[in-house]
Amino acid sequence: MSDFLKSIATAAQGLRAQSGRMRIISENIANAGTTPSKPGEAPYRRKIPVFETRADSETGGIGVSLTRIRRDRSDFGQRLEPGHPAADAAGMVKTPNVDFLIEQMDMREAQRSYEANVSVITAARRMIARTLDILKV
Repeated sequence: MSDFLKSIATAAQGLRAQSGRMRIISENIANAGTTPSKPGEAPYRRKIPVFETRADSETGGIGVSLTRIRRDRSDFGQRLEPGHPAADAAGMVKTPNVDFLIEQMDMREAQRSYEANVSVITAARRMIARTLDILKV
């Protein structure tokens, strides 16, 4: 029975990590269209979740956790918009370094990982229930 509980605990760590990852991706998507309000200001900078594997002393397994969030250092985009309050002398406005295609792929991967962890928990619960049914007889 203990191994089932360890499996559930490890999958729950995965759920927390992927949930945090989806939150960060959602922030990136939500801020993809934002621009600075003054010339020289930087627009929103894409966030990247950083995961770390760690041993779980309670379960004896190895899990994952979202340890920190780092900023994507890639270049900002630019678009010509001379009337914008943040436009420089050439009329260019800096735009966030968020790529919708990358965010969508990351979100889909996070969803699949989340669903896989839910499946592990569901299977473990079924096995526990089946074991208890067998022991009743």
